[in-house]
Amino acid sequence: MSEQIEGIDFALAAYREEGEWQVVELAHDVLADVPSLCSALRRFPGDGGAIGMVAIDEDFFVVVRVAGPSVRILLSDVTAAEEWELARSAVAELGLPEPEDEDEQAPAGDLDLLGDLGMAAMDMGVLLDDFDLYPDEMLSDVARRLGFGPLFDEAAGLTSA
Repeated sequence: MSEQIEGIDFALAAYREEGEWQVVELAHDVLADVPSLCSALRRFPGDGGAIGMVAIDEDFFVVVRVAGPSVRILLSDVTAAEEWELARSAVAELGLPEPEDEDEQAPAGDLDLLGDLGMAAMDMGVLLDDFDLYPDEMLSDVARRLGFGPLFDEAAGLTSA
């Protein structure tokens, strides 16, 4: 049962193996919800776990970081849960209420989930506040700050600047 999920711009896993970043594409059938994504990320041999980066419909992104039993989640826009199952699953995993129609676009989850890798919560917050950027541009910036920008851009089909 390989369900094609509509609207996925890209879904990538990044992990460090022997100190070197690896970036691989994730199969879309693991993107139905956060638990499925976490299960897929646990298969990677990364030194400090694995990071899943999923951009959907040029609208929002989800970053999930899995290290052993630990799962940390960042959803770029909580209002995406009104339309998208992956976002709804992220909101549920975070223990947040479903967004209401009048809710403002705002991130949800752990802004510091990549802090130890070089993307502090404050920097992530500033990036998420830039409404002129598309999710792929935001995630490309995150990847660059973490040290795997060119690998990310190539895997996501973005042209490197």
